[in-house]
Amino acid sequence: MQSIAQCSQCGASQTPGRTCRDDFDQMLYWENENPEYGAVHHLMVLCFHIQHPDLYSPEGLVEGKRLLADFLVAGLTTQEVRRRNRKRVDSGVRTWKIKGRDGARGAHANPVRWPLTAADVVTRGERNYADSVEAWAETVLKTLRETDNLP
Repeated sequence: MQSIAQCSQCGASQTPGRTCRDDFDQMLYWENENPEYGAVHHLMVLCFHIQHPDLYSPEGLVEGKRLLADFLVAGLTTQEVRRRNRKRVDSGVRTWKIKGRDGARGAHANPVRWPLTAADVVTRGERNYADSVEAWAETVLKTLRETDNLP
């Protein structure tokens, strides 16, 4: 009998030999093969990293949450976000790191149980990819609000 583990970050069920990173890579593959899926790439990356907060630094996690709200609540486009944030996040100017590293890994202030994860997006299949990522993003933002984990 195969045992099923859970991801320590997002809580997704994992069969032996399969990780959340495998699901992330699957989604990247679909985007590479189908350029129209690039329209949700920014949401996919944010959701995955927010649900795996140790990939971010503490400051990077705050920024990721803010960006998700900018896209979903304020309705900003990726071009608008790039234009608005260009100087503030320029690596030559920015005094904080985005990526998590030893001694500086992001974590949510309050416990979170994610109703949708990367595994769910992959399970729903390629044909439903864009809709699934959009639903995932809305659910991530809603869950962050409900758990009082927004900056």
